[in-house]
Amino acid sequence: MNKQPSQAFIALGSNLENPISQIQQAFEELKQLPGTCLMKQSSLYQSAPVGRLDQPDFINAVALIKTCLAPHDLLNALLAIEQNHGRVRESLNAPRTLDLDILLYDDLQCHDEKLTLPHPRMLQRAFVLKPLMEIAPDCHIPGHGHIAPLLATCNGQQLKQIKAI
Repeated sequence: MNKQPSQAFIALGSNLENPISQIQQAFEELKQLPGTCLMKQSSLYQSAPVGRLDQPDFINAVALIKTCLAPHDLLNALLAIEQNHGRVRESLNAPRTLDLDILLYDDLQCHDEKLTLPHPRMLQRAFVLKPLMEIAPDCHIPGHGHIAPLLATCNGQQLKQIKAI
């Protein structure tokens, strides 16, 4: 664990087995991570699937946490939460009970076999950028700039806010 808490944004998504409940439970589980505090959580948003269209719509949200976990330790903790929710990784863009991704970890930029920060596909996804902007309107994405113009490039993607915070 790091001694000084770091700020991390986590994307949450689900489209199987009561997705709203899956996301709400995941928010609670983020609070239970060692050395971690849930600072903010976005509203819940409904979005159409990306890539593989023959599946239910997704429920998405973003959380801001302060954590003493190092980036790879945080990733492993998130993968364990996914597994506890019955996550099966059968193929890219497949339906899932729960998906947890580290979007940003402080201003860290990294790329290795397990983790890329900032998250490599977040810039093309309104279902990530909209809830992120809701809880961090002044967010700056390392190497890419302020969030508002990035969200504007996703204007063709439909999102429906379904549960306000």
